[in-house]
Amino acid sequence: MAFFDLPLNELKTYCPERDEPADFDTFWKSTLDEARAFPLNAIFEHVDHGLVAQETFDVTFAGFGGQPIKGWLILPKQHAGKLPCVVEYIGYGGGRSFAIEWLLWASAGYAHFVMDTRGQGSNWSSGDTPDLYAEGGNPHSPGSMTKGILDPKYYFYRRVFTDAVRAIEAARSHPDVDASQIAVTGGSQGGGITIAAAGLVPDVVAAMPDVPFLCHYRRATEIVDSYPYKEIADFLNTHRDKVDTVFKTLSYFDGVNLSARAKAKALFSVGLMDQICPPSTVFAAYNHWAGEKEIKIYPYNEHEGGRGFQTVEKLKFLKNIWK
Repeated sequence: MAFFDLPLNELKTYCPERDEPADFDTFWKSTLDEARAFPLNAIFEHVDHGLVAQETFDVTFAGFGGQPIKGWLILPKQHAGKLPCVVEYIGYGGGRSFAIEWLLWASAGYAHFVMDTRGQGSNWSSGDTPDLYAEGGNPHSPGSMTKGILDPKYYFYRRVFTDAVRAIEAARSHPDVDASQIAVTGGSQGGGITIAAAGLVPDVVAAMPDVPFLCHYRRATEIVDSYPYKEIADFLNTHRDKVDTVFKTLSYFDGVNLSARAKAKALFSVGLMDQICPPSTVFAAYNHWAGEKEIKIYPYNEHEGGRGFQTVEKLKFLKNIWK
């Protein structure tokens, strides 16, 4: 795959004007207030996977609408005192799968909370959380991107981003977690959710979005025809009169707008040949990030980004924060 987006020197300064609704903050405050009206009900059930160095817990907590969301909590067996915690969000179509697939952060000495994604988890990894919300739906393209897209109140990612905030609250409720030391991370969709969580939870200390999705939607739909962004284009190909309505809804969930509210130290990554999450959409979010930040650039990589190279960078990044 050849380079197709802006030259790197332009990407580094690409900071498009934000298309932000006037009631953005009010919308999210009321959304989170509604969710917090339900008891969190975080339940941690010990599961013995035969591991000698980690403890694993099957987690259930109340997300958007009080609906039960699944997750995993993985802890190092040998630790003294409360632990910093990495809360992780999953890529598009994936689910939490098995706890034994999430051992990195506990192996580094941290608590690790993995949030299942409602309504997904039947593509490349399995999930256990249905999306039970049926009110206000609209006909949609296959996939998640256009579920409820005609009204921000009913949009799919309103529920997911709310779940992400509640996942942080659930992690903080565990007695072995240091509630003041929360980092968020994820790749692709998980990276987009990471940006949202950091923008909505102001005291998160670190954010590590890898090749993030859910950023600068309009540009993404204009310069690539790859899925999942193409779900939006497919919807608008049929619903020709809904362009303005769709992008008005998406403005409430755009990583560019949420980045502008994020104060955590951030480590981004981007692949310059990525046709799923185009580089300019990643840099748009990165350049609007309000906190201290750095980005690792992988010039000859597509959506796989840095893989193990980036994992090493993330380990070093957190070690410098949690010395």
